[in-house]
Amino acid sequence: MLGKAGISPLIHPAQSILQYLYGQTVHLEGQREYPIQRFRRGEAMRTLPDHAAVEEPLEIRLEFGPSGQRQERTLAITMRTPGQDEELVRGFLLSERLVTEPTQILSIAPTPVRRSGGQGHTVLARLDEAVTVDWSLLERHVYLTSSCGVCGKASIASVLEKVTVSFYPMSPVLEAETIQALPARLRAAQRLFAATGGIHACGLFDDRGALLAVREDVGRHNAADKICGALAVHPEWQQRAAVAVLSGRASFELVQKMLVAGIPILVAVGAPSSLAIDLAAEAGMTLIGFAGEDRFNLYGGGQRIRS
Repeated sequence: MLGKAGISPLIHPAQSILQYLYGQTVHLEGQREYPIQRFRRGEAMRTLPDHAAVEEPLEIRLEFGPSGQRQERTLAITMRTPGQDEELVRGFLLSERLVTEPTQILSIAPTPVRRSGGQGHTVLARLDEAVTVDWSLLERHVYLTSSCGVCGKASIASVLEKVTVSFYPMSPVLEAETIQALPARLRAAQRLFAATGGIHACGLFDDRGALLAVREDVGRHNAADKICGALAVHPEWQQRAAVAVLSGRASFELVQKMLVAGIPILVAVGAPSSLAIDLAAEAGMTLIGFAGEDRFNLYGGGQRIRS
């Protein structure tokens, strides 16, 4: 007997669905195989391979400053799933407003220097000589991602003052049925989730619900940054992108990233936070939570949804 997605309901959540379907191990970038012992009630313990999403540190370094006075400095160390590192870094620089245009990033490339301890990798982003790096933005990033002890109104104001994107208030308009179908379309494109059962995703769709891109990562924010980075170098997507779909909840910083990327509609499978709702409302973004095949909650921007 098969479930709604055509998958046996007896399959263990952590079992590789790709392996179940094709009867063999399917190797994807971003996953690693481990031997496990699986217990099921009424059955003997079995030893078999399983797959886990890879999580490794990535050190992001910046080269910046005028000619003759160039400097190199560590910007951040993030835990991420290897793959699309260039998109991740590009999206992070843009969504955190360390640069305002993709052309201000001259290059992004891995360096041969391994991080101390030998774990993870280092990527160097070279910025245009005219870019002045505002390191105080990184201090603000600490509370933008944690919302600890900082007034929500002040946080929203600090984001909006740096956002140059303005949305058309009445467009795009999507059918409610299209919104309901998006989480399933995102899930169907999540190859790493199918293989590991333990990874987040952010998907980009047009106003008819067609998938433009999907990026996966152990970090929710990393998946969103990868989408932002990919969008920056694909002008054909920029013309069509209407909706971003998150595989989990919608937090303040994820609304912020999609706002900076110019995405007017944000759909989350999980719940939005209060500050996410406030920021979306202030910016004129359509925010949807608890999206599924037969439901969703509309928190603001309802003029873009037609029932």
